Amino acid sequence: MTIPLLVSTDWLAAHLGDPHVRVADVRWYLLDPTTTGCNEYLRGHIPGAVFFDVDTDLASPPLQGPGRHPLPTPERFAQAASRAGIAPEVHVIAYDDRGGASAARLWWLLRYFGHDAVSLLDGGITQWIVEGRSLQTEIPRVDRAIFTPRPRPEMFVDKARVNARRGDPATLILDVRVPERYAGIVEPLDPQAGHIPGAKNAPLAGNLRGADDMRFRTPAELRARFEQLGARDVARIVVYCGSGINACQTILALQLAGFDNALLYDGSWSDWSRDPDLPVETDNRNLAT
Repeated sequence: MTIPLLVSTDWLAAHLGDPHVRVADVRWYLLDPTTTGCNEYLRGHIPGAVFFDVDTDLASPPLQGPGRHPLPTPERFAQAASRAGIAPEVHVIAYDDRGGASAARLWWLLRYFGHDAVSLLDGGITQWIVEGRSLQTEIPRVDRAIFTPRPRPEMFVDKARVNARRGDPATLILDVRVPERYAGIVEPLDPQAGHIPGAKNAPLAGNLRGADDMRFRTPAELRARFEQLGARDVARIVVYCGSGINACQTILALQLAGFDNALLYDGSWSDWSRDPDLPVETDNRNLAT
């Protein structure tokens, strides 16, 4: 069976009772101290959904690896996936309320650890609510599974490889942060402001239909966007964000557009900007317009 990158709300509504479908709520709010993904989950979630915490389930503790959200160890991720009942035959549907900005981290990690049966809910819980579909507050009881991680290290790159490739015309580096952070105008989290020299700005919001529609743009629209940035003419695309969470959404968008050569820079800007020996650029020549 071919697993789609995206499923619609209609598809999910028709499959909620399927024992081989596991819905995963991955809401997360980096810069909003007034709320948490878990609190929003408890207030109401798609029926049957289990909750994944970005900071504890989908990352190792800060600085126990590169950046603010190092990749989780196989043991840490396996524990979270097993608790969520993700057996080999289970098709996972991940969602959030920000166009896949955090849910795509679970999508990427499941594939990284060898579980390809995972899709993103197009439009997330935002679209689900707009359509008047039901929510629940009860935490579902899920039978524990045995998740066996099989890491695929070829799916990501570290700062040494990024530094070695950043001047290579066969490599396109995409920075998916907002333009103000890319240009070095503001930096609310990391040691230095700016971006990796040569990186082009491709804010992740540009992969979506608009501020009022969190569904992805069509594959043709996405392909045109990435080709304009130079994706057609390179052997590899390196994608980064602040700490390796949001970049996964753009990797999914690239796959929707037909580009299967995108790699995650796992430590992202939180890793690069912490190293005083690495160059930093603050001009806006490649700023998104």
